[in-house]
Amino acid sequence: MLKKHLLTKTILFMLLLSTALICQNKTPQGKIRGQVTDNDTKMPLIGTNVIVTGTQWGAATNADGYFEIDNLPVGSYTLRFVYLGYEEQVKADIIVRPERTTFVEAGMRLASIESEEVTVTGGYYSDTEEQANSVVNFSYEEIRRAPGSAGDVSRIMMSLPSVAKVDDQRNALIVRGGSPNENAFFVDNIEIPNINHFPSQGSSGGPIGLLNVDFISDVNFYSGGFSSAYGDKLSSVMDISLREGNREEFDGQLDLNFSGFGGVFEGPLGGGKGSWLFSARRSYLDFLIKMVDAGSSIAPVYGDVQTKIVYDPDKYNKISFIAIFGDDHSESDLENAIENDITEYGEQDYLEGTAGINWQRIWGNSGFSNTSVAYTLGSFKEDFYNRLNGSLVYKNDSRESELKLRNSNRFRINKSNSFEFGIDGKILFTDYDNYYAASTDPLGQPVPAMNLIIAETAQKGGAFLNYMWKPIPSLSINPGVRADYFSWNENFYVSPRLSLEWGITQKATISASAGYFVQSLPMNLLMQDEKFKELKDPSALHYIVGFSYLLSEDTKLTLEAYKKDYDNFPLDPEQPSLFIMDEIYYRNMFISGHENLTDDGKATSWGVEFTLQKKLAVDFYGLVSVSYFRSQYKTADGETKNRVFDNRFVFSAEGGYKPGNKWEFSMRWIFAGGAPYTPFDITASAAANQGVFDPERINGERYPNYHSLNLRVDRRFNFASSSMVVYISVWNAYGRKNITSYYWNENENGQDTIYQWGLLPIFGVEYEF
Repeated sequence: MLKKHLLTKTILFMLLLSTALICQNKTPQGKIRGQVTDNDTKMPLIGTNVIVTGTQWGAATNADGYFEIDNLPVGSYTLRFVYLGYEEQVKADIIVRPERTTFVEAGMRLASIESEEVTVTGGYYSDTEEQANSVVNFSYEEIRRAPGSAGDVSRIMMSLPSVAKVDDQRNALIVRGGSPNENAFFVDNIEIPNINHFPSQGSSGGPIGLLNVDFISDVNFYSGGFSSAYGDKLSSVMDISLREGNREEFDGQLDLNFSGFGGVFEGPLGGGKGSWLFSARRSYLDFLIKMVDAGSSIAPVYGDVQTKIVYDPDKYNKISFIAIFGDDHSESDLENAIENDITEYGEQDYLEGTAGINWQRIWGNSGFSNTSVAYTLGSFKEDFYNRLNGSLVYKNDSRESELKLRNSNRFRINKSNSFEFGIDGKILFTDYDNYYAASTDPLGQPVPAMNLIIAETAQKGGAFLNYMWKPIPSLSINPGVRADYFSWNENFYVSPRLSLEWGITQKATISASAGYFVQSLPMNLLMQDEKFKELKDPSALHYIVGFSYLLSEDTKLTLEAYKKDYDNFPLDPEQPSLFIMDEIYYRNMFISGHENLTDDGKATSWGVEFTLQKKLAVDFYGLVSVSYFRSQYKTADGETKNRVFDNRFVFSAEGGYKPGNKWEFSMRWIFAGGAPYTPFDITASAAANQGVFDPERINGERYPNYHSLNLRVDRRFNFASSSMVVYISVWNAYGRKNITSYYWNENENGQDTIYQWGLLPIFGVEYEF
């Protein structure tokens, strides 16, 4: 009996030990859940085959278009979506994590050619039907891991041939010769003026991205010729889609990276009929400086909170709420200014935020609508003093806010005909209490002190219509028109646009587009003088032709040529050789000191761009781009001058290697021609102890060529019910001393140099549970 009892205990012990060893060695598992819909109507596609490539796993969508693939070993996967009569679609970089659900959305398009077989037209590349060319798509994982980006969605675009390379310290997008204020950003059908911390007032750039990359599902970036659905911008549109939270369970993530430290949390709402997603972050540079006793170092302090809440009353309606807020502060005193050799000191307090609701309504098999209402606030408080005498240099106490409505509707008549129409409107509230001390303009001419104390309200309204026509399966013709009105100056414009796309083979496509684009001037310029109401709004004509070829299903070659003709830009007769709108780049981001302006300014940019992109199909991905371009303007005297963003030549090579599910190695190298600058008149500058341009050499010299190498290594650790990603990134790995600008050092009364970032190591940790 004792032997039997001992044998039983021994067997039980062996079973327990075996189970423990199996559990210890067992590969953690997760699952993929998602929904497949018709891209034009948002109706679910029932019975779509979802295949996990290279494995035996797969699923089919149910009556609501949902699918679920359970018990997948953790790792990176590629999904292929197959549905009769529709183009195949491929989603790469789908990461499965331990005990977590990864949600994937796929919108499929009707196949171009009637066939019993599904027509494959490059499933890795999500081209939009209404955009024939000049569009690129990035997924969440492509944004997260990009070297040299630190999770900043704007910095990802720096590797594209359409974006000039000017300054590492700021992420302002210079798209095809345009200035930083010519870009629009949309997040879930809601326009956000600036998606950065320490935003440049009246422009679209900043040093650090505001959006949490872990909220982003994907991004479409339009670098020109965009449809009439977008207005009041001359150069580009970034359309960002935020993902939904987990509808089944609570998930969390803790982060420590270049942007700061914080967390992302998500979970179900209403019994699975909705979800919530929330994040909060704060910078930590001020903590580090105090810990290491760095003396008078200046540490900016910034933080942000973001949320997205989604609820589906039924299968035809979806209500989503987003809120994105940032709070930024920077402070320096006289001691800081002396130690860091800064000519001015003071403090900055910025508050920026947008909150809004979007209602998506599906109209059966005909189409769908998106209607959003949102409010945006920007508060800017700045006070800066002269280091030499302590006098106030400038004060900026301003608030800019917008209450806006946007409605977009898309309907499909039949396989060959569909259309899109909608309206958008804004009420602008501006309140300025600003002071600018007497100074000199860039040419050394005296500028009197200026007080701008004014509060006004204005309205903007727009309407658009796009028609998508396929007279034959291989040809798409998309005419569109837009109308815009601005109450401040009572300007009204009609903007026609047209794009064509011809699939000459299953792999080769020729495209072309042309359009008229108009953008109103910044309010902080228009409100300086009643006469400025008479100015016309700047406009641009876009002409683009392109050719694309699928070398393989995951590799695409694109060649595009473009020309942009600008008109109606403001010029100052007292400064006939300067281009006013470029002052937002080199004169404190504020355009001031102009008593008389005309609207005869003209500019042009043209270029040729080559892109070779490979998506991650197995273990390697990459993007190589080359562009040659020119960006110039006409002075009031009729001379042709280079604009400050005219690099002329940009080469970028970016790529990565994933040997398995644990390690990833990536790099990005950028080479750009030197941007133009205006040298100082040394004698006049020394006499005034202030930088004075040489009027005979406006943008006549160039900085040294720019080049920089960014490296990154990621290591993923998977545990039983959680995971962790640790990465090390090195910016400017070989320490190139790229020049940002030359400036006149008033403390030394001589020319000095501002350099871009040197070698900068960045460490990051993401813990998911």
